[in-house]
Amino acid sequence: MPRFADVVLPVPLPGLFTYALPEDLATQAQAGCRVSVPFGKKRTTVGLIARLHNTPPTGIDVKHILDILDASPVILPHQFALWQWISNYYLCSIGEVFKAAVPSKMKNRPTPCSSCELESLSSLTGKVTNRQALLGNGGEYGSLPHLSPAQSTALASIHEQWQQQPVCLLHGVTSSGKTELYIHLIAEAIGRGQQVLYLLPEIVLTSQLTDRLRAVFSDRLGVYHSKFSDKQRADVWQRQLTHEPYDIIVGVRSSVFLPFQRLGLVIVDEEHEVNFKQQEPAPRYNARNVAILMASRAHARTLLGTATPSFESYYNARLGKYGLVRLAERYGLVQLPNIEVVDVKEMRRKRLMNGAFSPNLINAIRAALDAHEQIILFQNRRGYATQVQCHVCGWVPRCPHCDVPLTLHHGAWRFSRQEDLTSTTELGGFSAKETSLPSHTSQTLTCHYCGYTTPIPSQCPACENPDLRPHGFGTERIEDDLSRLFPQARVARMDLDTTRTRTAYEQLIDDFAAHRTDILVGTQMVTKGLDFEHVSVVGILSADTMLHQPDFRAFERAFQMMSQVAGRAGRRQRQGKVFLQTMDARLPLISQIVAADYEAAYHEQMLERRQFAYPPFTRIIVVYLKHRSAVTVDALAREATLMLRGHFGTRVLGPDEPPVSRIASLYIRRITLKLETSLPLTPVRKLLLDTRSALLTQRFYSSAHIYFDVDPL
Repeated sequence: MPRFADVVLPVPLPGLFTYALPEDLATQAQAGCRVSVPFGKKRTTVGLIARLHNTPPTGIDVKHILDILDASPVILPHQFALWQWISNYYLCSIGEVFKAAVPSKMKNRPTPCSSCELESLSSLTGKVTNRQALLGNGGEYGSLPHLSPAQSTALASIHEQWQQQPVCLLHGVTSSGKTELYIHLIAEAIGRGQQVLYLLPEIVLTSQLTDRLRAVFSDRLGVYHSKFSDKQRADVWQRQLTHEPYDIIVGVRSSVFLPFQRLGLVIVDEEHEVNFKQQEPAPRYNARNVAILMASRAHARTLLGTATPSFESYYNARLGKYGLVRLAERYGLVQLPNIEVVDVKEMRRKRLMNGAFSPNLINAIRAALDAHEQIILFQNRRGYATQVQCHVCGWVPRCPHCDVPLTLHHGAWRFSRQEDLTSTTELGGFSAKETSLPSHTSQTLTCHYCGYTTPIPSQCPACENPDLRPHGFGTERIEDDLSRLFPQARVARMDLDTTRTRTAYEQLIDDFAAHRTDILVGTQMVTKGLDFEHVSVVGILSADTMLHQPDFRAFERAFQMMSQVAGRAGRRQRQGKVFLQTMDARLPLISQIVAADYEAAYHEQMLERRQFAYPPFTRIIVVYLKHRSAVTVDALAREATLMLRGHFGTRVLGPDEPPVSRIASLYIRRITLKLETSLPLTPVRKLLLDTRSALLTQRFYSSAHIYFDVDPL
């Protein structure tokens, strides 16, 4: 009978915590069960048994487990092994993985999964069609979609590639019918009695997709993401441990942590998306890469699908590490959209721009509205204006806690009417006042990093001038301008501010799909795999915000994002029209986007990356250092760099300041390691962790925060 248990606690501390097992609980204890344990002087918390043994720890006063919360494990052995890999590879504690992986309700109290609860689980997937469309594992399906000859050939090629490699990259142009292929592959997997994980990069994509999947697979489909309540996510987790788990899970990156008992297929849709990478907090994992590893360990197949593969994935496919299948034609042989490049610099010089809109775009929107067609406009900035500035002295309000200007949000902001103007700029039939901002209770200045908000000052605090003007265009301002330019049009906005809840984003998509909305304005949410039948015009309002980022992946992301949003146009009978507005019309990347020449963009960027030793030719680990004192963090960064150079030599770059060098009152410095892909990672990780420990044990740096971002995006 075991006397001790090593327990994982949801805290950012390394290692496991050993507790004594009372005799009355020893017979109930199992690895993978949750336990209630004391932690600290007065706190109790929920942990997870990782290991049972009879070896007493030395040199510590061992506390006793208070209670065992489960009759059977809630974490399967292969799940815990995956947690350990994530902790090791991404240089974080196993407790941080536990905290991120398990729904909060399961870290607070028992969540028994009764038969009553299981019956209510159908509500998680929304509307449920005829349950008899799919009768158990390997049962009957609803009608599978018809495949075109090109799709049938691609499906056969995927199976052929899987005979050689367990991972296959499906490079299919936008609207080529990748989802239909996924449905056929899912049906095959379920017919073999296997489970399927269908990963998406964005919650907003789940609504359209689940409707399509549910029409075929009925209520054997589960959905898992953060817009569901914590109880709902805990119920999905518990159902996956029963004898009747969901056969298909559709979800975002956290879905990789769910228990799968018979995983056979993993689909990573839009595999290039940066949203698969967790940024804050730890673990800073890439769900695409974790899913590939998870599938490999389960002897399952993985399909990576996208119209614009990440350059790393395409590199792996060209090396033969992944299989590669191309689907080069759109479903129904519809042509790719015609992309017209608009030189905004020239348009502004000739005074032809109406706010953020070129004349050609305005005319195309008007023609589409007259033809009862729809329009998508992409602006990768939310809010009303990127900043507010004093017209006299140039003062710009900045966040007191972060090193960024505050963004103007207006809520019910509206331009003044013509009769109120003192100086105006014509905007296609209405006039926008540019002299000052009228006092308005709904206007706020907001920091997009820490959430700080403040009202707009009535005058400049530097020179007391009341003339404060908005600069730049966010999605709110675009929406507002459209309502004035096209008062008859029904305009909706899709960004972080309008999609806070599941019902909000579902309503936006449903309204646009049902043509209750004419124009959809959005941030990058509108670029990701949405399928709307009546969209004939797409406008990319400012390509330059993507092109001029201090990041070696900036051109890759710009190509992907603009190609993806362009692909929303003309997805049925007729060729669509795209207007790409940029200040750098002569860039080679712009012509590559126009020609849909992925290969040219890939080869050009690979030449640069090889020359300057960037991934996939090297592996990058970034060390972040944070402190409330700029003096302290600078000293810490210098000392850390010296220590790391003693181990890694010229592989160490920095220290430097990131583009935003202070967030939430913490000053930030970073050190970058460029490592050869052949370098063994185990000693690298040990040296990094030992360096961090050595620094944080110094009294001067004890309140600093040091963490690692492995394979940053």
